[in-house]
Amino acid sequence: MTATESYLKTEYREDAVLKPLPRIAVLIPCFNEAAAIGNVVLDFRQALPGAEIYVYDNNSVDSTASQARAAGAIVRSEAQQGKGHVVRRMFSDIEADIYVLVDGDQTYQASAAPAMIAMLSAGSLDMVTGTRKAMAAAAYRRGHRFGNRLLTGLVAWIFGSRTKDMLSGYRAFSRRFVKSFPALSRGFEIETELTVHALELRMPMADVDTEYLDRPPGSASKLNTFRDGIRILRMIFNLVKEERPFQFFAALAALLALTSIGLFWPILVEFLATGLVPRFPTAILATAIMLSAILSFFVGLILDTVTLGRREMKRLNYLRFPAPGASWPGNGPAGETSH
Repeated sequence: MTATESYLKTEYREDAVLKPLPRIAVLIPCFNEAAAIGNVVLDFRQALPGAEIYVYDNNSVDSTASQARAAGAIVRSEAQQGKGHVVRRMFSDIEADIYVLVDGDQTYQASAAPAMIAMLSAGSLDMVTGTRKAMAAAAYRRGHRFGNRLLTGLVAWIFGSRTKDMLSGYRAFSRRFVKSFPALSRGFEIETELTVHALELRMPMADVDTEYLDRPPGSASKLNTFRDGIRILRMIFNLVKEERPFQFFAALAALLALTSIGLFWPILVEFLATGLVPRFPTAILATAIMLSAILSFFVGLILDTVTLGRREMKRLNYLRFPAPGASWPGNGPAGETSH
């Protein structure tokens, strides 16, 4: 028996007092995954025998719900279309100590979950990401791979580089991550929001390499490279505006100031040479743009203070819950335990 299996299948002893294992919830958002969901549930029941497996059906028109129920999952539904809506509902409704989030398309290996959970608990981490290693060319298409590298690099440049696969759909979370996560996204941009939340609160996190498999016959990808890539870029733009307002508005102020100087410079040169200002509309426009630049700079300063207060509140809410492994089972705020 490996150390990981021993961790998951045995109970702790401390002063000869038995303590219960942490409660593990496997969360599987689904939309038209009847071809794969039954096997996904069975694989996770085998890999994590003590876990509760939840499948949230997101308006599927096939037999996703019945297949998941037949395989032994707890099946619920979310009417608002989009993965972000489903993850928000899951995080709100489900109580556990450790959460494993995975797609229902059978592209991620359930056998990697015990190692992810063991790493999360042993290191008191808040997020472990299963970074994808494609086992088939069709599993991880070139366009998706390029887009992932591009977007991951962009987020790393802005918020910090602490993960190699920002868009992975396979993750393990602590309770304090899940219950402090605002979940504002609607669709596939939820992975970006998850990553930035961990980076902004400087949460302890790690990556684990996992095999990424091809979809089974009859299962089709719901991800559109260009449409969803644009939505993710829009999410990154909004997160920069909301989480880095001074940098955002200072950059805007610099752009406006340079535009104003570019418009005003010929007028200034002509005024110094002749003493005349023949282009009043341009001079007025340059002045208005410079005033906008100054206003943008001070808006950034004010919003930066507001963002700091919001970040402190999120951090305090995050600290209400114990670290993974510190006090099992973590059923509530620090200091509350179940017996």
